[in-house]
Amino acid sequence: MSDSARRENFVRLAEGRTQIALDAIRKLGNLSNKRAYEYTDGDIRKIAKALKEAVSDLEKRFGSSTEATETFKL
Repeated sequence: MSDSARRENFVRLAEGRTQIALDAIRKLGNLSNKRAYEYTDGDIRKIAKALKEAVSDLEKRFGSSTEATETFKL
């Protein structure tokens, strides 16, 4: 597989998977409706901690941090 094909595969998969992750995080935000759901500050801290740890692990695996945008593009 050529370098350009490997790059194209990476870009295609990374954009799609990142967009799915961003959409899932936004859906978590929908749970903030206190009329529909009951939660504690501890619940929110646990969710935020898990997400931060996942991002930290991602950055370690790639060896650098990345900038987030509204719609992910490489």
